Amino acid sequence: MTTKQLISEINKVLDQVPDSALSNILSYLNSLKGKSEEEVKRASHLSKILEEDKRLLERLAK
Repeated sequence: MTTKQLISEINKVLDQVPDSALSNILSYLNSLKGKSEEEVKRASHLSKILEEDKRLLERLAK
């Protein structure tokens, strides 16, 4: 998929997102500015790991 196609698809999804989530999305996108592709990949992988292990992390925190 080209960059233009991706942007178009993102805009279609954003039109369906509740207004309350838009500021969080904007903050996330702003946090990606200035980062290298490798940094973005690492952050994405870490986020995925944390989300998958959320229940385990909650049990460990208790």
